[in-house]
Amino acid sequence: MRFSRKIAPEIKSRQNFITKKRLREDEINFDKLRIYRLDRVKKELVKNNLEACILFDPVNVRYALDTVNMSVYNMHNLTRYCFVPVNGPTILYEYFNCEILSKHLNLIDEIRPAITWDYFSNGDQANIQLSKWINEVKDLSKNYFKSKKIAIDVLNGPAVAALNKEGIEVVDAKLILEQARVIKSPDELICMKAAIEVAEKGVSKMRSELKPGMTEDELWSILHKTNIENGGEWIECRILSSGQRTNPWMQESSNKVIQHGEIVAFDTDMVGPYGYCADISRAFVVGNKFNDSQKKLYGMALDQINHNSRLIKDGVSFKEFTEKSWVLPEDYYPNRYSVMVHGIGMCDEWPAIRYPNDGGDRSGTFFKNMTITVESYIGKVGGREGVKLEQQYLVAENGLELMSHHPLEDIS
Repeated sequence: MRFSRKIAPEIKSRQNFITKKRLREDEINFDKLRIYRLDRVKKELVKNNLEACILFDPVNVRYALDTVNMSVYNMHNLTRYCFVPVNGPTILYEYFNCEILSKHLNLIDEIRPAITWDYFSNGDQANIQLSKWINEVKDLSKNYFKSKKIAIDVLNGPAVAALNKEGIEVVDAKLILEQARVIKSPDELICMKAAIEVAEKGVSKMRSELKPGMTEDELWSILHKTNIENGGEWIECRILSSGQRTNPWMQESSNKVIQHGEIVAFDTDMVGPYGYCADISRAFVVGNKFNDSQKKLYGMALDQINHNSRLIKDGVSFKEFTEKSWVLPEDYYPNRYSVMVHGIGMCDEWPAIRYPNDGGDRSGTFFKNMTITVESYIGKVGGREGVKLEQQYLVAENGLELMSHHPLEDIS
C-alpha cells in the first residue's frame, strides 16, 4: 500500500508559520532586549530623582524583567510584583509556588514569595498580611531607597496610607514606565512585527470567513483563536460591530446576526507573541460591495489617516501636529474617536494625542523609533453606519514607516 506524501494546505500553512516564528526568534537577541528595557527603567528613575520602584502591573513587570505569570489575573489582584532599584538587586515577588517560572531570567537577582493582603486571599487576616508587606518595604528602604520615596504603579488605598504612616512617600510610577517604553530597540521592533503578522493572519481569516448569518461573536472569535494558536497572549477589548451598531463607535461584539451589505468594523487591540501589541482597525462590507454612503464614510476615514500620517516625522511637536491635523466635519465631530494618535508597544502607550478642542498633553515631540497608531472613526451623528480605520507605524527620520500591511479596501 502506498501512502500519499501530499501535505494538506492548512498543515503546510501552519508549518510555514512555525518556521517564520522560529526565524523571528532567531532574529531577536533576548539578552539585549531585556538589558535595554531594564536600563530604560533605571534611567527614568534617575531622571526623576528616584532610587527605586515597585511594579504590580503585569505589563510593566514584563517590560522591566520579561517575566510572565497569569497576566490578566494579576491585573486585578495584587499577588505578583517586582522591586527595581537603581543600585541594588532586582527582586521578583512571585505568586505562590511559581518561583520556577522565572529561574532562567538572569536579570532577576532574587525571587521571593509575594506577600499579599487582599481580602480574597486573606479574609480577616488581610491587615496582618499588609503589616508584613509594609515591613518588607521598610527593609528595602533601609538598603536601597534611603530617601523614603518610592515609585509604585498600582496600589490600593490601605497600602498607600500604611506606607505614608511609616514616612514612606509613594509617587506614581506610571510616568516612569510610560517614558521608558517610548523609544523601541531594534529587538522590540522585531517582536512588534511578529505580533502584527499574527494579527494580520487573523484579520485575513476574518475577512475570508465573513458571511451573512454569522454572529459578531463568531467573527470576533477567529481573531482570538488565531492569536492563541500562534503564541499570542490576550486581547484587550472586543470592539467589533456591524450595521447600525457601528454608529456610534465602541460597541463590543454581540450575538447580533450579521446581514448582507452591512459594514463590519473592528479594532484588534491584540497582545500577541512576546507580549507586544498589534493595534489595527479595519472595516469590511459583507459581500464586498460598498454602497455610495459606505464609500463616502470609508473615503473620509482614509483621508484622515493619510493626512495625519503625512504630518508626523522625527522632531515634529505634538502641538504642531494637532494644529495641522485633518479637520473632522461638524456633523461627525460629536461621534469622534477619543484620540487621533497614540503610542503603541506592549499595549496602548503614551502619548495620547486628542482632537484640537479636547485638550490633553501637547508638550511632547515625535522621535525616531517611537511606534504609534493613527486613528480614524467616521460616523455622522444620527447616521446609520460608521467606519473605523487604524494603522500602526514606526517613526523614522523622514516620516512614518508602515508596520501594518493588511490591505485596505478598494472602494473605487
